[in-house]
Amino acid sequence: MVQASDLKRGMVMQLDGAPCRLMDVTLQSPSARGANLMVKVRYRNLLTDQVLDKTLRGGDKVYEADFERRKGQFLYAAGDNGVFMDLETYEQFEVGAELFEPVQGYLLHGTEVQLGLYQGRVVSVDPPMVVELSVVDTPPTIKGATAQAQLKEAVLETGLKILVPPYLAPGERIRVDTRDGHFVSRA
Repeated sequence: MVQASDLKRGMVMQLDGAPCRLMDVTLQSPSARGANLMVKVRYRNLLTDQVLDKTLRGGDKVYEADFERRKGQFLYAAGDNGVFMDLETYEQFEVGAELFEPVQGYLLHGTEVQLGLYQGRVVSVDPPMVVELSVVDTPPTIKGATAQAQLKEAVLETGLKILVPPYLAPGERIRVDTRDGHFVSRA
């Protein structure tokens, strides 16, 4: 058990009967004398993917979730689902479309990921922060069109479509940020 005043961003706690990742923790000292410290928490329910807010008192106790992070590896896509392997136990997990679709465009076969397990079930899949992918298709550059910074759409080897600078051509390897899907640099 952890006191509410000791909560930190990124912790996984048991709130409302489900594992929840804390996204933001704000401490508020009330102006009235003798009033309790208020802890405002914004969290993501890892089972339903909802973002919720909750206010706790500073002395309240919160249970840590039966949650563990393990190194995993993406094996293959099975329809709308993805199959991942735990690199410690070599156990395979099939992850449903609700968890797999948001990260599918960043994963090649063999990509290492972080698996979040709750009671033996995968509830989160976190790809690396930056991945290297090849550009498969992009329109040609228009010479002399440099009045302002322009971007063009590119299709990557995983089928992901992102905006890239105009100097990139098909076949080049690029680095992509997995948090928001933007071009970082050439690989």
